[in-house]
Amino acid sequence: MLLFLLSALGLLLLVYLGVSLFYWALQEKFIFVRFPLPRQYRFNFRQPFEELWLDRPDGARLHALHFTVQDPKGAVLYLHGNTGSLRRWGKRAPRFTTARHAVLMPDYRGYGKSSGKLSEAALHADALAWYDRLAAQYGAEQVVVYGRSLGTGMAVPVAAARTPRALVLESPYANFLDVARHYLAILPYRLLLRYRFRSDRAIKGVKCPVYIFHGKRDPLVPYSSALRLYAAIPVAVHRELITFPQGFHSDLAGYPRFRRKLRGILNYGEEPAKE
Repeated sequence: MLLFLLSALGLLLLVYLGVSLFYWALQEKFIFVRFPLPRQYRFNFRQPFEELWLDRPDGARLHALHFTVQDPKGAVLYLHGNTGSLRRWGKRAPRFTTARHAVLMPDYRGYGKSSGKLSEAALHADALAWYDRLAAQYGAEQVVVYGRSLGTGMAVPVAAARTPRALVLESPYANFLDVARHYLAILPYRLLLRYRFRSDRAIKGVKCPVYIFHGKRDPLVPYSSALRLYAAIPVAVHRELITFPQGFHSDLAGYPRFRRKLRGILNYGEEPAKE
């Protein structure tokens, strides 16, 4: 009996170590669901746009779409989620262009037409470089930094390092450990995870207004993580947590309250009439 128990425990340990090693080796494929596009791919969107390129010191070449508007009231740096490319995410641009805000949407390394080796440090530096390019054109006081899901982990450090007009976070997390544990809590992520995205630390340096949208029924990013991020915002900073009790991860824009509040943020706090 004792031998059987020892054998069973040994087998369980081997399985545990095997799953841990599997996650450690393939975590980038789980975190970054990349869809490359050929350089000659032609985007088809109704609103005017141009393609931009950014060469990085390590040899990476990054790609972005710049959606333009006439007589802009401001500009938005939109840092998208973990799945797809600008072929998908570009469809979100009208949320901002209809409010007379230009939009700069970059694809991360390995997404769409962007190339380069992935690392958390590189992603943070890339996002900051895109922000600087947008701020140089429109003025930092006119730029809103917008992070969606994975992109919130890059949006927060950008807002902490610079002085945008506002920081908007859709379905954010306090740090990526929360997200990993939400999927499978038993793995030793502190040892395995190479991408931490510690927004709970970075947000302590943010001085601009912060707006968080999150659904309580989000199956991917726990609402409790958004609460911890909200609590970490300095008390002197204007902060708002807009909660959707029935909201999931990707359906928040379907709520009139979401659209109304977003337009209000873009209109310098003047919310439009209810739909």
